[in-house]
Amino acid sequence: MNLRRDVFQAIADPTRRAILLLVATQAMTAGAIAANFDSARPTVSKHLQILTECELLQQTQTGREIYYHLNAQKMKDVADFIEPFRAMWEERFTRLETIMKHYKSDK
Repeated sequence: MNLRRDVFQAIADPTRRAILLLVATQAMTAGAIAANFDSARPTVSKHLQILTECELLQQTQTGREIYYHLNAQKMKDVADFIEPFRAMWEERFTRLETIMKHYKSDK
């Protein structure tokens, strides 16, 4: 059975977010990624599989090594989805700050 992975479920896990941060600046092999965690290597491999299935990571084979690197377009899609919420909360915090400044000046 082939499960469709959800990007937001994938990034909900702190280990997977840490993996994304690791490969954000350079491609890495599974072994190099696993060396950064206390988890067993098969556990890290499962995280890599999930990130690859939801297209947050891409694989490139160089010789016998497989390198994982960030899929910038997919990350942009995630950021584009989140942006309206960020903007809404930014506006709300700005309004609250204005109210608080006004409140302080009235005292």
